[in-house]
Amino acid sequence: MDYQHGIRANLQQFLHQLLQVLLVGLTIGMMRTVVPALAESEFGVPKTSFLLLTSFVIAFGVVKGVMNFMAGRLSERIGRKRVLLLGWLMAVPIPFMVWYAPNWNWVVAATVLLGVNQGLTWSMTQTSKLDITRMQERGLTMGLNEFAGYVGVALAGIITAWLATVLGARQGLLVFGLVVILSALVLTQVWVRETLPWAKAEAARHATGTSQSTALPRYPRNISSAPSTWEVFALMSWRDHRLFALSQAGLVEKFVDALVWVFYPVYLYQKGLSLTQVGSVIGVYGLTWGASQLFTGRLSDHIGRHRPNVWGMWICGAGVALMMMGQGVLWWSLSAALSGLGMALLYPNLSAAVADISHPNWRGSAIGIYRFWRDLGYGIGALGLGLAAHFTGQVEAAFWFVALSMLASGAILWWMGEETHPRLNPDQSDSPPSAS
Repeated sequence: MDYQHGIRANLQQFLHQLLQVLLVGLTIGMMRTVVPALAESEFGVPKTSFLLLTSFVIAFGVVKGVMNFMAGRLSERIGRKRVLLLGWLMAVPIPFMVWYAPNWNWVVAATVLLGVNQGLTWSMTQTSKLDITRMQERGLTMGLNEFAGYVGVALAGIITAWLATVLGARQGLLVFGLVVILSALVLTQVWVRETLPWAKAEAARHATGTSQSTALPRYPRNISSAPSTWEVFALMSWRDHRLFALSQAGLVEKFVDALVWVFYPVYLYQKGLSLTQVGSVIGVYGLTWGASQLFTGRLSDHIGRHRPNVWGMWICGAGVALMMMGQGVLWWSLSAALSGLGMALLYPNLSAAVADISHPNWRGSAIGIYRFWRDLGYGIGALGLGLAAHFTGQVEAAFWFVALSMLASGAILWWMGEETHPRLNPDQSDSPPSAS
């Protein structure tokens, strides 16, 4: 069979994968507004227990990071679709656990399962779309992927806040969660195709020198053509300075998302906003992030990945800092929108940069390991901002911790990273690495 690459050539399957990532976003989004805001009244978390409040995000980040690592390698052995199905099966108990939860420990346990679900499903929707699209469409592909996912996150936050008001927090989350998760299971089984053959066809074309691309990527040279898991992990984590710079930036940018998840609802709720208003402000962040990626991913296909990634780190951090410098729904919404714009610049393009210089033979593993470090940032970031708030007794300290971290990480990326787009910075050698 001739496996053609490109969005147009695989439009139907591409749209099915976009629907999947929308459902993935809806699943995590249902836990991001109602649960933190009502942690004290509904689940018995003391108002000043910042570390206890962050515990469920720490658990989520660690578990999701590990599952990303496993998902990439597993998908190269058993296929993308089976891993996706497994991820949705793991999500089924989550709405029931939150509905029944007699204490906060049940919420933490449900979030562990959410981490498993997100690590398996979001990784596969991303990898599958990269399998079937062309190198020149990689920025657009990642932009559309993250657009769909984070629009889902934002919509879920708004819808569940409304359902919590109408049905109650637990019943609202139960109904919403079951509808989303069961729909995803049915759609995956019936309409999603296995995309691993496309990745193998691309690798074969590279090996024979018949790749459709005229500009070859600057693949790392210090790795074998069929590397072990440890080889890819070492390359992503420290052996290649470009991949290290991208991995650390991915890790630190999740500090922002941990902050939005844990302390934005708490901070805004304490400032007197209603639950619906809290959901709307946080929704501005998610919708700006999601919608802007329709343009920022495509932008990087034209001007490259490096500049949008660095700019995004700094703009996002500035938005976090501005939250502390004013009052009112309009100010907080504009600050959230600025952070969302920064995330839109960096989020799809960090992943696209990793994909640019990861050979098809081990791209699934590389994306999984990048996502391991990135989503471990949830856990490290939540712990850091929880400690900052704990030792100062002020929620605001968590915001400053995140803003300064983004500034520093962006500087590291600017210094150690480079342009990865093959058209703008191609491999000039006669024998590209890892092509055998």
